[in-house]
Amino acid sequence: MNSTIASLFENKKKLLISGPCSAETADQVLHTAQRLAAIGKIDLLRAGIWKPRTKPGMFEGVGSQGLPWLLEAKKQTGLPTTVEVATPKHIEDALKYQVDVLWIGARTTVSPFSVQELADALKGMDVPILIKNPINADVELWCGAVERMQQAGLKKIALVHRGFSSYGNSEYRNPPMWHLPIEMKRRFPSLKMICDPSHICGNRTLLQSVAQKSINLDFDGLMIESHIQPDDAWSDAMQQITPEALANLLDGLIWRNENTDEAAFLNALQALREQMNHVDDELLTLLGQRMKIAEDIGTCKRENNITILQASRWKEIRENALQKAKKIGLSEEFIKQYVDAVHMESINHQSKVMNNE
Repeated sequence: MNSTIASLFENKKKLLISGPCSAETADQVLHTAQRLAAIGKIDLLRAGIWKPRTKPGMFEGVGSQGLPWLLEAKKQTGLPTTVEVATPKHIEDALKYQVDVLWIGARTTVSPFSVQELADALKGMDVPILIKNPINADVELWCGAVERMQQAGLKKIALVHRGFSSYGNSEYRNPPMWHLPIEMKRRFPSLKMICDPSHICGNRTLLQSVAQKSINLDFDGLMIESHIQPDDAWSDAMQQITPEALANLLDGLIWRNENTDEAAFLNALQALREQMNHVDDELLTLLGQRMKIAEDIGTCKRENNITILQASRWKEIRENALQKAKKIGLSEEFIKQYVDAVHMESINHQSKVMNNE
C-alpha cells in the first residue's frame, strides 16, 4: 500500500470519492477520470465493474474487462481506484489490475457468509476496505462485517453510509436513517465514516443537502457518482452528475470542525449543555412519574377486569401529541416514535401489575 492511500485512512481529512456508477466503455472511464482529475479535489476514482442488480436482465456491469480501463485511467490521471467486490474472484481480479481500495456493497454486507468469504480471501493482505451499510436497517450486520474484516487482520477500514431500503414512498431512494450511522460512529470512533448521497437520494436534487447534513454530523468524506453524460448512463442515471456539476456541489459545501480552542465558544457551549442536562434530568423524572401513574391505572383495570389496551384512548393520545408537536416545532416522525415508545413502556408497566409481578 502506498503512503498516499494509507494517509487517506489515517488522517482526519475529508475523503472524496467519485466516478461513474458503472464502467461502461474505456473512453467513458478515461474521460470521466480526466475531468475529475481536473477538479483537483478527488482522492479516489470509483466505478462499478460487477453490479449486483435486483432482477435478472438488468445491466450487471461489464465485468473484468473493465479493470484495464480503470488501470489506464489511473496511469493517465494519477487517481487511485476503488471498486466493489462481492466474491474472492473479484478480489483476485481487482488486485491484479492494481485497484487500490476495495469496497463491500450493501447487498453483500447483509450476508455474513459472503462477508466471511471475502474476509478469508483478504486474510494477511494490506488492502484498504470500505464497508457499506447493509441494505436493511441492521446495525449488527454492519458491525459484524467490520469485525470479520478486523479478525482477518485488515487495518485500513472505513464505513460508507448509503441509506437503507424501506417499503413505501419516500423522498429518498434509500432513507438515511441518520441515527444508525451515528451509532456506528459511537461503536467504531476510530473508523472514517463516508456518506454516499447518490444512493441515499436516487436523484440529483437532494445531493447537496444530504452531503451537507453528513458534514454537519462530522462525517469524514463523500462518495458521489459522476458521469460525463449522466442522462445516458447505463445504470442509476438519475442520481449521477457531471464532474463539473460535482465541482460546483463541492464548492458549495461548508466543511466544519469537530472542535475548537476558542474560549468564548467553549464557555457558551458548556453553559448550553448544562441547561440540556437539567432538562434531560427533568424529562427522566417526569417519565418515571408517568410510569407510576400507568401502574396505578393498571391496578384500577385489574380490579375492574378491564383490558390494558384501549384503542380509542391510544388513538386520542397519539393525535393530541401530533397536533401539539406541530405547534412547538417537533417533527411528526420523532413524535410518532416517542409516543409509541412511551406507550409500549406504559403497557409493560401495566402488564406487570396485571400479572402481580
